[in-house]
Amino acid sequence: MGDKKKAGALFVRLVSTAGTGFFYVKKKTKTLVTNQTKLEFRKFDPRVNCHVLFKEEKMK
Repeated sequence: MGDKKKAGALFVRLVSTAGTGFFYVKKKTKTLVTNQTKLEFRKFDPRVNCHVLFKEEKMK
């Protein structure tokens, strides 16, 4: 009964701009999907051992 999906939510990959291939998976809400905004976060990349910019790409 509690396993309902939220309409309009998507999963996206946040890929490191450092070129290491490291990525995070994030859920994108319905309001961000309709606005066509690309997510960008500054998060930790363990392969280069520092915080770098992560940009959104589609899930494969």
